[in-house]
Amino acid sequence: MSKLDTLDWTRIAADLDARGHAVAAGLLTPAQCQALAAGYDDEHRYRSRIVMSRHGFGRGEYKYFAYPLPRLLHNLRTALYPRLAPIANRWNRQMGIAVEYPDAHADFLARCHQAGQRRPTPLILRYGPGDYNCLHQDLYGEHVFPLQVAVLLSRPDQDFSGGEFVMTETDSAGQRAEVLPLRQGDALVFTVNQRPVAGARGWRRVAMRHGVSALRDGQRHTLGVIFHDAT
Repeated sequence: MSKLDTLDWTRIAADLDARGHAVAAGLLTPAQCQALAAGYDDEHRYRSRIVMSRHGFGRGEYKYFAYPLPRLLHNLRTALYPRLAPIANRWNRQMGIAVEYPDAHADFLARCHQAGQRRPTPLILRYGPGDYNCLHQDLYGEHVFPLQVAVLLSRPDQDFSGGEFVMTETDSAGQRAEVLPLRQGDALVFTVNQRPVAGARGWRRVAMRHGVSALRDGQRHTLGVIFHDAT
């Protein structure tokens, strides 16, 4: 039985419906986290490096993995998708979006690639003292899967301090922000763009963004698992 099989997916779905995010505690082991973080300087793994300050994204940097993905990352992406696709399909029906996601991730990637979205989007981010990530949405083309996953690879209060994951929500009812503490190996499943919220007149769409607050010291690595590929 894999770690994914032991997670409470009913609770994860309920948290996503209620707040637009859910924590899957201990998805990766410390050894797996350390191995991914240690590979950050292995340039053969990646297709590109982004320095955030050059693009107004914040401070720090990240790298997009190249195909073929590392086996752990490929397996994680492939296994998470079918557990999240039913939630994504239900959300689209509630929001009146006429898009149905297939059961298997390979079939969804084929859809992306047919539309010219062929570049892999899983990434790893590295922050140092004073680095941060502006609030944003990871939209890379016409075909967007509405959920993604971030896994904290570093140890809070040991490898770094500060650097909290932040989510905001904006709709006609106002704005809301949450700071979400994670431990090493914890995965945060969260909304890429928008999610449905029930109201007096039916379902309405709520826009969500995510970012990272400034690190006070140390170094923080995070794995980002995005299910749609990029143009």
